[in-house]
Formats: sequence, structure tokens, C-alpha cells
Amino acid sequence: MDAIDRRLLELLREDASRPLKTLAAEVGLSRSSVRDRIVRMQAQGVIRRYTIETPAQDGALSAICMLRLLRTPDMRVVESVTAMPEVVRCDALSGEIDLLVEVAAADAAALNETRDRIAALPGVVEVTTSVVLTRY
Repeated sequence: MDAIDRRLLELLREDASRPLKTLAAEVGLSRSSVRDRIVRMQAQGVIRRYTIETPAQDGALSAICMLRLLRTPDMRVVESVTAMPEVVRCDALSGEIDLLVEVAAADAAALNETRDRIAALPGVVEVTTSVVLTRY
């Protein structure tokens, strides 16, 4: 991966919907060269998926669930957690916390129900939940 690939990744992180023409102009290459680079990075697993961010709905709650697992890595737990529609993000960590999971729910009851489903997964030893008060 060279400086142009890194710049393309930076541009795609900012806005993955940018047209190839715009990306090409930003990095000084032809559209076909940019397309080839993106296809290569996808094949290598550097680019694994594209996603969207939506603003939180009014009244929605966000929480961070910190999971300790029986063993790591446990892809069954990761796959189960990330399949839940309320899960916004799931990160593996080093240290005492194995997974950091961000959850968005319509209200406290829905948030608690999602937290309980996560806690009941085989392989999950402990879940500590903190509700997000303010995002900066």
C-alpha cells in the first residue's frame, strides 16, 4: 500500500459515496486506475465493507456495553452481537475488556432488552453498561 492508496482510504472514510471521477481528481490518477486500486484493496481485505451513518433519532438512547468473554477471540459472540440491529459498533480490545459494543435503542426498555440478549450469549462472562449522556 502506497501513499495514494492511503489517501484513497482517507477519502473513502470521509465519504464512501464519492464518485470515481472525484476520487481520481483528488489523487491525480485516471478513473480506471482508481477503480483498479479500490478493487485490489477489496480483494486484499483492506476494504472489507461500506457502511452508512445515520443521525440518532430524537429520544433514542445510546449505550456502551463492555463485554468480558470466556475466551478470545470468540467469533460466535462477535457474529451474534453484530447481527443485532440495535448494535452500531463492535470493537475487540486488549486488556480486561474484550469487546466494546455500542447500542442504540428507542428507549430504556429496548436498551435493557438488547443488553440482556447480549449478556445471555454463550461465551459472555460479564457485561458492564454505560448510557451515553453527551456526544462531543
